[in-house]
Amino acid sequence: MPISRAEIATESGAKLINRLCKHWAHKLEVEHKEDHGRVAFEDGTCLMRAEPGKLVVEVETLDEESLDRLEGVVASHLERMAGDEALEIVWEN
Repeated sequence: MPISRAEIATESGAKLINRLCKHWAHKLEVEHKEDHGRVAFEDGTCLMRAEPGKLVVEVETLDEESLDRLEGVVASHLERMAGDEALEIVWEN
């Protein structure tokens, strides 16, 4: 299973996780605790964990094509939820 990971510098990690989990809970299976979250998509899973000064995001899918698509979905939603804060999202796989 392909896995991709990004460590994103931010002091708002827990807030971003909260916003994303609430946003996706209307359509997807979501688990959310104070500093981490898990979102189950049709073709993969996104795990998020807030750490001091950063947000760690891992995406796992069934194939490379789904991985590329899910990276884009997660990144665009993170950027939207961050508002005025510019996030540098670099995926490593």
